Amino acid sequence: MKALILGSTGQVAHALMASAGDVEAIALGRPEIDLADAASVEAAIARYAPDLVINAAAYTAVDKAESEADAAFAINAHGAGTAAAAARAAGAAFIHLSTDFVFDGSKTGAYLEEDPVAPLGVYGASKQAGEVAVRAAHPDAVIVRLSWVYAAHGSNFAKTMLRLAGDRDEIGVVADQLGRPTAAEDIAPALWMLGKGLIARKSSPHNLYHLGPQGEATWADFAAAIMQASNAAGGPSAHIRRITTADYPTPAKRPANSVLDCKRIAEDWGIRLPDWRESCDRVVREIVAG
Repeated sequence: MKALILGSTGQVAHALMASAGDVEAIALGRPEIDLADAASVEAAIARYAPDLVINAAAYTAVDKAESEADAAFAINAHGAGTAAAAARAAGAAFIHLSTDFVFDGSKTGAYLEEDPVAPLGVYGASKQAGEVAVRAAHPDAVIVRLSWVYAAHGSNFAKTMLRLAGDRDEIGVVADQLGRPTAAEDIAPALWMLGKGLIARKSSPHNLYHLGPQGEATWADFAAAIMQASNAAGGPSAHIRRITTADYPTPAKRPANSVLDCKRIAEDWGIRLPDWRESCDRVVREIVAG
């Protein structure tokens, strides 16, 4: 199977390449491919003629997106649609990665795939528009929503916490936003399983899935687990002071609850990720080890 990964430097793209195994995987990023440049996307997919395209490229600067809406929509919406259309023209299966930020966080309990979307900011709105564009361009495409992604590679919450812990004794972290911290190293094998299944079955029982680990946490819970794992591995550690969202204002609003219900992907494909604490320990040990 030949797979083309859109995005070469992101956390999930990096993890996909590291876990490709017997898949002939190619990851493309700028300057060869730019989701904001339709011609580059179309040319790359036509040139490589893959069996599977995984769109792991995105504009992910949540706060910056509030002042750069055009850039966010160019990549997350229009670019995603262009990539889906090009994949369909090439006869390739298409997996598009989306986000928990399509929800407003007002629900009590985990979000199901069919729950109404209501993004609070530009980033979430651009990703939601991307879902719509992908469905229109490639009706057989599969959209996978992720949340709170982190890894040993790249820039993310876990690495920020460890960096701050090296400079201070206490860190204030929001304790009234709930979600599922998801390690990119867990996401990648699940996507390969899904991709191979799509090629073998030629279709999917559903075209929209939520993917995340067992368990849920607030950002403060996640930070505390990071510190505990780092301390055990001989890395930096700091006390986590629990604060409210109001104590830490940001340009973009975050959903208070973005827990994703992941039963559908387990029932359809047998994909179940481990408990987030287990993955947190593993990733933090890797970061500390350097």
